[in-house]
Order: sequence, then C-alpha cells, then structure tokens
Amino acid sequence: MGTGHSAHAFARALATVPGAHLAAVGSRSPARAEAFARTHGAATAHGSCTGPATDPGVDAVYVATPHPWHHTHALAALESGKHVLVRAPLAANDLQAAELIQAARDRDLLLMEGSAPRHVPVQRLARTMVEQGAIGAVLSVHAELGAGLDHDHAHPFFDAERGGGALSLLGTHLLSAATWYLGELTVLGAARQLAPGRTVDTLATVLARGGGGATATLTCASRPDVARAVITGSAGRIEIEGTGQATDAVLHRHGAAPERLHREEGADTHRFQALEFARCLNQGLTQSPLMPWSHSRALAQAVDRVRDVAELMDDPAHLTGAGRPTGSAGAAHAGGGRR
Repeated sequence: MGTGHSAHAFARALATVPGAHLAAVGSRSPARAEAFARTHGAATAHGSCTGPATDPGVDAVYVATPHPWHHTHALAALESGKHVLVRAPLAANDLQAAELIQAARDRDLLLMEGSAPRHVPVQRLARTMVEQGAIGAVLSVHAELGAGLDHDHAHPFFDAERGGGALSLLGTHLLSAATWYLGELTVLGAARQLAPGRTVDTLATVLARGGGGATATLTCASRPDVARAVITGSAGRIEIEGTGQATDAVLHRHGAAPERLHREEGADTHRFQALEFARCLNQGLTQSPLMPWSHSRALAQAVDRVRDVAELMDDPAHLTGAGRPTGSAGAAHAGGGRR
C-alpha cells in the first residue's frame, strides 16, 4: 500500500526473499500504481491504497503510506484476512496501535511493525553483546538522528498533513532503539522546536528512564545529517554509527583495546524486515520476537507521552534567518504519529 520511497525500497528487498513475490500495489493515483507495477513486476495495480487488501492474489500487505493513514490501511488489510507489515510507526498513537493489535489477535494474523534499528545485523549483534554482559549493567543510551534537510515547505518532512516533523519521522526510531535496550520508558521531559507555522517540529529532544534507573537521551532533527548511538554500561560502551544503515560498531571495554564489530550482510533494513516477516509467516507466528506487540505498544505510549509533556519553542534558526528554504538536501524516513 503506497508508492513512495519506502515502498520502492521494500519492493526491491522483497525480490531477494526466497519464495516471495510482489503480487499487487495500491496507490491513490492509478498512474503511479501502474508505473510502480511495471518497475517492480507486480501482477496487479490498484487505483486505491486499500486495493491490495481485497485482492485474492495477496497473502500479506506492506503498509508504506504516510503514518497518519497507517491505522486505516492496516486495519483494512487485517479485516480482509491479510497479514500485515507496517512501516514504523505502527500507528499514530497508542489507541490506534491497540486496535490494530486486537484486530490481528482476533483473526490470528501476523502483524509486525518494521522498526529499522531492530533488524540490521550489526544492531542485533550489539544488543546480543549487551545482553551477554559485554559492557556490564546498562547505564544509559544516547542517540542522535538527523535528516540532513534545509527547510522546504514542499518536502514531506515539513508537511503536517503527511505526518511530518522530527519526532514523528525520526523520533520513533530512536525511541524504538531505546526501548530495545532499556525496556518500557518513563518520559521525564522533552522539548520540541517548531518550524514556521508551528505545525511540525524541526528538532525534538527526549530524556527518559528505563528499567533499573538507566537513562536515555535522544535527539532528532531536520538539519544535521547524523545517525549514531552510544550504549554505556558499568564496564564499557558500544558506539554505533547509523541506525537502519549501520554496518559497524565499536566495543570499548574498560582496560582493553577497542574492538570493531562488523557484519558482512550489509545494512538494507527493508531486506531484513522482509526476511523476518517471511520467517514469522512461515513459522505461523502472529508476532515477531524482534518487535513484539508489547514493544509496539510501549513505543506508541512513549511517543504519546513526549507529545503531552514536551515544551514547545520556535526554531531559533528560522527566527534569525538561518536555514532558509533551499530545497531538500536529503531524504527523511517516513513515519510519524499524532501532532
């Protein structure tokens, strides 16, 4: 469902999954659907996003539409008996996420949120090493993610109707990574800087506490082109460059030389999401162990809480004339939540 950047990336990834093929695509624009089908070899092109939900040739649906429509489109697929993979976030808020999970549970269907940090091999390796005590007890997670964009009203990142904004498009990835290491988060405070018009944020910073008192400091923004995370423990730390694009990490143990962690498989998060979804489907699972429903609920609740408590400020770069619109200088991950 959808024909944007993530849909194209997922279609290319699906072609590498044994036993899987692209059966159909749906878009609000029949012309875009037909062009997408020609490009990726889909058998059917539907002139509506929900077309694949009722297509008898479809077993499972990937929801790649803007996040304000994730709930509507995923629910349509589930109610039609299709298994569903949703580009993160699962839904715009916790209430919607709970409804989708209940719909999947009632119908014994697989429902999975495609959280980028949880599917890349080097990210999974880092978490395994943390679980094995490589850095001792986890004390904190510090992460930053930036889209590398100058302000451009025409870009989806700055379009409230398409679910734009730093917290909506980028913050969910950081919160997902933090909950992976720290469990359910208690949001202690947050701040958001607003673009002109005050409809979307260009920066969001979150301070949260996880299990055992460990803390998370998370910052996402439109401008800097950055993606890094540091997981610090009582006996060392792991530094990761990248989120869904990471291939390398560095393990620092107290009193030892740094140890490079690398995975040759690459960092195509869409491919690994497709492989995990296919594995769960073939094994008859309704939830992925990498992103179970409880984690999707915890993530949605954390995002809701950030929106509730965040201090709202005008972006000083725009007030001083910096960062004038120059067109997009990069691409942001789609996603989002309620504003």
